Amino acid sequence: MHFIFWTAVGICLGVIFASLFEWTLHRFFMHKPTWGFRYPFERHALIHHDIFRADHTYHAAHIQDAKKIPMAWWNGPVLVALCQLPFLVAALISRKWGLVCGGAIACTIYFAAYEYMHWCMHLPKRRHVERSGIFFRLNGHHLLHHRYMRNNFNVVLPLADFCFGTLLRRSTVAFAQARGPSVPNVQPRANGQFAGSRGSALV
Repeated sequence: MHFIFWTAVGICLGVIFASLFEWTLHRFFMHKPTWGFRYPFERHALIHHDIFRADHTYHAAHIQDAKKIPMAWWNGPVLVALCQLPFLVAALISRKWGLVCGGAIACTIYFAAYEYMHWCMHLPKRRHVERSGIFFRLNGHHLLHHRYMRNNFNVVLPLADFCFGTLLRRSTVAFAQARGPSVPNVQPRANGQFAGSRGSALV
């Protein structure tokens, strides 16, 4: 029971840390070269964002475009392993090895959710998950990132976006956005009032 308890603690902390890690990676490495490391910037900002914008091109139109949606296969194990470093340090100090187990479970599921939802967002097929309210709102959240690349860095859990002030709920100006059954309207409100970083929810 002791191990199970700390595993549960590790899962809770892992979800929070994964959101912070996703935000940091996305903002500081995937949108600009950092410390001379250009790979994530070139793959994401220069290729992914060049193909997928916030208009009708948000959805993949060709099979060659769809291939640019997911990360390379080896990115997952590397990112999950990096996420375990703080849990490993905490476990070495506290001798609570359930923290590592829980952190690994949470970060693995988080990365898998990121890849699957990101795939569904850019290549919709009326899947069951695409009919959920959570996906609907997260899809609008990500669509706005493709319009405003300095906002909405989270895909799975916008906790870090909320904490660090990069959460954008609606567009500041009207634009020709992508449409579809799982894509919310992210245009400014009709009365001209803009719902900003901590405004009302998408409708």
